[in-house]
Parts: sequence; C-alpha cells; structure tokens
Amino acid sequence: MSGSRKYSISLPEDLAEAVRAHVGPGGFSAYVAEALEQRVAMDKLREIVADFETDNEALTHEEVEAARALLRHDHRQAGGAAA
Repeated sequence: MSGSRKYSISLPEDLAEAVRAHVGPGGFSAYVAEALEQRVAMDKLREIVADFETDNEALTHEEVEAARALLRHDHRQAGGAAA
C-alpha cells in the first residue's frame, strides 16, 4: 500500500464503537483500511466474473465453491475431494 492520507468519513456510531472496542485505541484506521481493501478486491472479483460470464456460460456451483475454497486458502476443497 502506498502512503497514507487522512480522510473524514461518517459511520454509524454503534458500528464505529464496536470496531474501536474490538481493535483497541490504535487499530481503528488499520481495521477500516483492511475492510476497504477486502471490499475493493471483492468488487473487482465480481467484475471479473461478470466479464467472464458475458463471453462464456455461467459458472457452475462447483466452480464457485472451488473459487471460494481457494480464496479461503482451503486447498483441500478446491480440488474436489479431500486428500
């Protein structure tokens, strides 16, 4: 990640307080940044899938589950049968 810059955002108070209670006094910004990184990655993944399905058949349930296993780093399920 490149340098940091300060931004002002509005959050629901109960959500912000739950995060602050979970991460402690110094981890709020890092927690929010990680959440945003994950959201951006998922948005990009949705775009990739949509582009793929424009030119190909829709992904099967098995293909989606294999991709989920890979994203979870659970390689036992990505190949189908557990080893």
